Amino acid sequence: MSDSDQGTLLPDEALDRLGRIRLADHSMRSVLGEIASLAQQSLPGRLEASVTLLTGDDPVTAVTTGQLALDLDEIQYGRGHGPCLHAAAESQPVAIEDMRSDDRWPDFGEAAVQHGCLSSLSLPLPLHEGVSGALNIYGRQRAAFDEQSREFARRFASYAAVVAGNMLVYESALDRARNLEAALASRAVIDQAKGVLMERFKLTADQAFQALAQVSMETNTKVRDIAERFVATGELRGR
Repeated sequence: MSDSDQGTLLPDEALDRLGRIRLADHSMRSVLGEIASLAQQSLPGRLEASVTLLTGDDPVTAVTTGQLALDLDEIQYGRGHGPCLHAAAESQPVAIEDMRSDDRWPDFGEAAVQHGCLSSLSLPLPLHEGVSGALNIYGRQRAAFDEQSREFARRFASYAAVVAGNMLVYESALDRARNLEAALASRAVIDQAKGVLMERFKLTADQAFQALAQVSMETNTKVRDIAERFVATGELRGR
């Protein structure tokens, strides 16, 4: 990769920016957007990039740098095969030097040429159990990726997989924390409502909860909502 063929961002700078991503400042989508953007900027040529996420057999383009990448991803999803799906499902990099002569997915190659894409590089992004992905880079010229740029792209994708995988785990931990917080809040207000019922009607703790549960079933309302309303108004509707 000569200096004249260099992307707008030096490879080392792209890796440095990737390593300095703070998970707390991002969502999964924005992290993947950074990955696609850095890949586009650090590789030579007029490229477009996207990230495919594959959960089970359901692929989706999470982010894209342009319409070309989105169109080519969706063509593969519609056909059920292509380089990005192979990279995501099989964890194998796929390079296509010339869409016009590559015989692995000729129908996709023909469609890609019609869209103005002559070469591509798809790199696996193993993220977490049950979720895999691929970083897809589409070039408008034939053989847009020489050996040096392919090697850098593989290195970049391996770093990107770590960052994206950490983001997935981080968001999962946040969700669990939020669910735990909500569960504790629900328990607190239900216990408060039970206490009022026990005092007012001389019920046991089990009888008080059964009263709340009965109203919940009669009104098709969550026990927590019943408890909150009772604490706020003193009314136990449905009883």
